[in-house]
Formats: sequence, structure tokens, C-alpha cells
Amino acid sequence: MNVPQPTFTFRHRTPVQLRFLDIDPMGHVNNSIYFQLMDLAKVKYFTALGGVFDGKAESLVIVNITCNFYSPAYLEEPIEVLTGIESIGDKSLRLEQRVVNATTGDVKCICHTIMAGFDPVNVRSVPISDEWHSKISEYEGRTL
Repeated sequence: MNVPQPTFTFRHRTPVQLRFLDIDPMGHVNNSIYFQLMDLAKVKYFTALGGVFDGKAESLVIVNITCNFYSPAYLEEPIEVLTGIESIGDKSLRLEQRVVNATTGDVKCICHTIMAGFDPVNVRSVPISDEWHSKISEYEGRTL
């Protein structure tokens, strides 16, 4: 399967350490582990933007995830997660993440996540603020 080229430059990279328990009986990283690695990278990405998920303030929640797997990863590989915002609408954004070999650039998987603005106190969707639009565009180095 051909790996699609990114439509933007990834400005955020999260190196990750694989653990023995991440490996399945086939000798490679279990597919479910990739989601844990990408969750870690999401937190680091939004922390770099100055965001904190405290459960009390308006924030973002995941409403959809799709992931395509291209190449297995193995225990001793240097792995990193590339994270970037592909697009932003009024109430949601589309985040792209790629798990790659940090040395060779070999793409292990590509994941697209839709995240929506959410008010946990009133349990309802909310618009993504202009402040967050600006922060994300500035961090990404492009208008979104």
C-alpha cells in the first residue's frame, strides 16, 4: 500500500520509548499500542500550545478516529509520533498523526482524529475559540 504524502510540514515530534509489553506474539508492536502512543503525543502537542485538560474548563474531546497501518514497528526501533492540525472549523478540528521510525522516516501508521469543542460542566458542544484558532495557526506556521 502506498503511503500518502503529508499535505503540511509537521512541527511537533514526540519521541516514544517502546516497552516489552507493547510487543505481540508476532514480534511487533500491537496495533492497539499505537493509540496509546498517539494519545501521549496529543497531550504533549496541546501542552506545547499552552493548553491543559483539567476536566472543568472548555476543552476538546475526540469524536472520531481512523487509522491506517502501513509497516510493523519492532521493539528496538527508534519511534516518534508526528502531530499536526490539518484543518479547523467552527466547532471541530482534524488532527493528523504519523507514527514513524525516527531514523529512516518509515511510516508505521497514519491516524486522523476529529476533535470537537466541549463544555464538560454543561455537557454540550461549543465553538473552538478564536484564541485557540490563533494559537494553533501560529504554532503550525500556517493559516488554518
